[in-house]
Amino acid sequence: MDDAAKDWLEAELQETLDEDIEIELEDAVLSAEIRRIYRSHHPDQMDRKLYFRELLRLQSELIRLQDWVSYHKERVVVLFEGRDSAGKGGAIKRITQRLNPRVARVVALPAPSDREKTQWYFQRYVPHLPAGGEIVLFDRSWYNRAGVERVMGFASEDQVEQFFQDVPEFERMLVRSGIRLVKYWFSVTDEEQQMRFLMRIHDPLKQWKLSPMDLQSRVRWEAYTKAKEEMFERTNIPEAPWYIVPGNDKKRARLNCMSHLLSMIPYEDVPHDEVRLPERVFNPDYEREVLPRELYVPQLY
Repeated sequence: MDDAAKDWLEAELQETLDEDIEIELEDAVLSAEIRRIYRSHHPDQMDRKLYFRELLRLQSELIRLQDWVSYHKERVVVLFEGRDSAGKGGAIKRITQRLNPRVARVVALPAPSDREKTQWYFQRYVPHLPAGGEIVLFDRSWYNRAGVERVMGFASEDQVEQFFQDVPEFERMLVRSGIRLVKYWFSVTDEEQQMRFLMRIHDPLKQWKLSPMDLQSRVRWEAYTKAKEEMFERTNIPEAPWYIVPGNDKKRARLNCMSHLLSMIPYEDVPHDEVRLPERVFNPDYEREVLPRELYVPQLY
């Protein structure tokens, strides 16, 4: 590789790191006062260099996992549940950041339509289950019925009871079919949730994350706690147990979740064809046409 190629490669690698840092700038437009208050409540923050080193290491292991799943036509389902603002989305984003979207995809379903409300409850989730060689991450799942639907009154107590009777067998069916099912609950304290909600209110880039349902979760904190406790009691089955991720420290929560997920699946290296860059083929008879200027995006920067 000549010097020019090395310089280009180094620039590309630096750009990749810049993108990683860009994702991490979650308080970029927060006021200095809000940032100061948040940091005062998190004095033992993880060293950024250590965090990024571990993040990249775990993401490289997730690529090995992805290759193993694809090669052996395995099927993996990971459920992410928890309090609003507990860090589910951030963990999902870091898990999938470097994976092939054709192998690992995220499912975040909207509220059910009028037609879906008349279906068998699990019916709208079944089409999103993985085929061989796929990983599906549910950003909230069928457990909506045990949480938000129950607390907000969108489901009757009879419907909730039917859910609790059905879900253990539904999940056993998934496991018997060969699906590897992992269920995570992201836990956050009352005080931490309040702080994160205040940050979202004062951050124009994050206000979209605050829905009316999110705000109601503050009012109904204890109702959600009771619903969560019964959900754990009735759905923590040996075939598909719950795993709780303490989420007050976002960075540690992401790393712990990624590390645990890797430990749950017996992946290993799989054969790979050697990748070689082929020589460029030049056609002496080809003449590139000049395209109209209006086709180009304006160069403002």
